[in-house]
Amino acid sequence: MSAQLLRMEGISKSFPGVKALSKVRLDLNYGEVLALVGENGAGKSTLMKILSGVYQKDEGEIYLEGNKVEIPNAKAAQEMGISIIHQELNLMPDLTVAQNIFIGREPRTGFNFFLKEKELNEKTAELLEKLNINLNPKETVSDLTVAKQQMVEIAKALSYNAKIIVMDEPTAALTESEIKTLFDLIENLKNKGVGIIYISHRMEELKVISDRITVMRDGQYIDTLYTKDTDMKKVISLMVGRHIQDESRPTTTVSKEAETVLEVKNLSTKNFLENISFTLKKGEILGFAGLMGAGRTEVARAIFGADKIDEGQIFINGKEVKINKPEDAVKHGIAYLSEDRKRYGLMLEMDVNSNILISSLSNYVNWLTFVNDSKGYVTSEEYVKSLKIKTPSIKQLAKNLSGGNQQKIVIAKWLAKNCDILIFDEPTRGIDVGAKTEIYQLLNELAQQGKSIIMISSELPEILRMSHRIIVMCEGRITGELTNEEASQEKIMDYATRTRS
Repeated sequence: MSAQLLRMEGISKSFPGVKALSKVRLDLNYGEVLALVGENGAGKSTLMKILSGVYQKDEGEIYLEGNKVEIPNAKAAQEMGISIIHQELNLMPDLTVAQNIFIGREPRTGFNFFLKEKELNEKTAELLEKLNINLNPKETVSDLTVAKQQMVEIAKALSYNAKIIVMDEPTAALTESEIKTLFDLIENLKNKGVGIIYISHRMEELKVISDRITVMRDGQYIDTLYTKDTDMKKVISLMVGRHIQDESRPTTTVSKEAETVLEVKNLSTKNFLENISFTLKKGEILGFAGLMGAGRTEVARAIFGADKIDEGQIFINGKEVKINKPEDAVKHGIAYLSEDRKRYGLMLEMDVNSNILISSLSNYVNWLTFVNDSKGYVTSEEYVKSLKIKTPSIKQLAKNLSGGNQQKIVIAKWLAKNCDILIFDEPTRGIDVGAKTEIYQLLNELAQQGKSIIMISSELPEILRMSHRIIVMCEGRITGELTNEEASQEKIMDYATRTRS
């Protein structure tokens, strides 16, 4: 067993109306990857914000390399060798790799007025070589893939001589080859004695990359397990405190005679999409699969009027419609739940009630244009109850809720508008196993009620579990269509990699 690098004991933290953490503990060894798991809202982020100095604990102790420490702010954490790499990367896109890594610490000359660019690039090249990261220090960050930007973040953390690196959902936007590159780098860091706290909802990754797994639930410490001795079903059970059903294919089918509610014919955009044609039937969940950059989100945005269509037709219930902007789509009963719910789906600084009602506000305004609050509250309370949104009240700010509950608010917003065609773009991204199951149940219930759903997902087990039919895309084109019965991960990947010759 390696010597202990970090110990957090009896950590508690409260916010108005919410006990976020209660007597939580966590320990990390030198050269170890400790997976930190739990449902959204379990307290993982709060605990890591305390470790990185963003929040201050109400009670408890933190020991770093055997010494009791206080972490009053983020700068102090950084100086102690604690770095956190967030899911949303914190880089300046117009600066170079070297400038991003050493921002504010660049070598300068002439009364600190002139930047010593050559020395900066040499210093960066030396650091990258030490980490076996193949990057050009002079390259502009905006020209890098997400995976390479992540490498820049890691290099930046280690430029501060980080002893502890927290990685929050590091593979959420990476391809398989990029994930392998990241895992190789993590192995390199372990060999240098760096301790890594790895937050992920992808159970299969934890088996590969972690040494131990710490489980949290409802703001409390549950258990720590050795990965090699652990069944992932046990981890999931500890996370959710209840049995999660095995993933299975849809038990219902959609009749070929079912009404076609949406038909897209030869949809093309100037720079990317090419002759996209498909149908969506009433009560159907139509999955869209493909690798990153295949064009799935672009199809959704074009149908919703967020991006301009250059050619093609859209038919709703057999009638051709023109959709030039999102308002047109909503009028025709189409809703779009973006993969970036925080940026495009929610008003984070507003409460649950306002977020649920925003798309259907005209239904709650009287002839004097005053909002009927009491009528709106009834609607919001109904959706909070029916969708099982965990919130102290409908007056709670959306930003204070977990990712799974935020996603449910976005769904409630469109259900309140009574849209019949729902486009879900990565509906469970960044959501824990328990909340995923609830979202799946909700999608199935909506389909059974006659709603029609397009579901875009990068997780093949999710596509296979949920979809009645599956459209596969590659490089802006539809390369295959499969019924659920004939679909397999291998067939989907075959279609998803059929690039232009």
